[in-house]
Amino acid sequence: MVEVKKEGIILQTSSLDFENESVLNPAVWQDGNKVHLFYRAVHDNNQSCIGYCRLDGPLTIEQKNNTPFLTPKFDYEKHGMEDPRIVKIDDVYYLSYVAFDGANALGALATSTDLVNFERQGIIVPQISYADFDRLTAHEPVLNEKYLRYNRGANILADKDFVFFPRRINGKLTFLHRIKPDIQITSVTGLTELNNVFWEQYFRHFDKHILLAPKYPHEVSYVGAGCPPIETEHGWLLIYHGVKDMVKGYEYSCCVALLDLDNPQKEIARLPYPLFKPELPYELKGDVDDVCFPTGTALFGDRLYIYYGAADELIACASVSLTALMDELISIANSKPAPLHHQ
Repeated sequence: MVEVKKEGIILQTSSLDFENESVLNPAVWQDGNKVHLFYRAVHDNNQSCIGYCRLDGPLTIEQKNNTPFLTPKFDYEKHGMEDPRIVKIDDVYYLSYVAFDGANALGALATSTDLVNFERQGIIVPQISYADFDRLTAHEPVLNEKYLRYNRGANILADKDFVFFPRRINGKLTFLHRIKPDIQITSVTGLTELNNVFWEQYFRHFDKHILLAPKYPHEVSYVGAGCPPIETEHGWLLIYHGVKDMVKGYEYSCCVALLDLDNPQKEIARLPYPLFKPELPYELKGDVDDVCFPTGTALFGDRLYIYYGAADELIACASVSLTALMDELISIANSKPAPLHHQ
């Protein structure tokens, strides 16, 4: 098993009005020795906005804003901007987040060229009812029955964990999103392609867009995208979360898979165990118990720092040797039996 070091708490809630309930799930952008955290800040009645702080090195807070960085502006996000992630593609920063209007939780996007001024691009993921989802996927191979369990009766299906790959793949913008219980993938030349006709065809061939499905006991309930994928010479390193249902509730763990660079839907390897899971007091008890929810990374030398929401209450960090992690995944890939060839 890969050795992981829990680096401890990075940021906790404060007495400031916009973050007096919790801080969690940061988008992470590394610029040399500086690490920018755009984090979910929660205040009264579970209202969320995005706060900002900057680290010097992987663990030391150098500057923290005393006011929100981004606040809800439109009806589709009026109850909160949640769980941001960030990448830079073609000189544009893509800040993806979950827009919550009080009833619907859907992936939305804001873009920037300077990391200071962000322009809202609206809801990006599909807005589809369960009835339409059921109708459009009816002719497909049988889907996991948990699609019914988690989504039945929904006026609009929750579509969260909206994360872009950090570059175009085969010329296309590619992003992950999650309608429970699996992680789905979408590729387009430009975001204007994402109209009703596109999504109708998407759902008519829905099984072809499933990237990862639950596979091991620690992720048996559902999975969701975590940090933006990291490009390595061996493939895309995907750090995601896996969830299992226990007697006392759900347990969220940090999980890892390796995906093909040119065809991310080709899974090269997956850790058969969590990279790390809730074990420390601040991960086990909080606003939501038993949660490690990874959303961003920074690389210093060979050390990969993974920033995560702990118990939905504070921001913590864990680190791992990138070489050791890749060696483990490659070893798993090499140990897979060769596919059978029928004569």
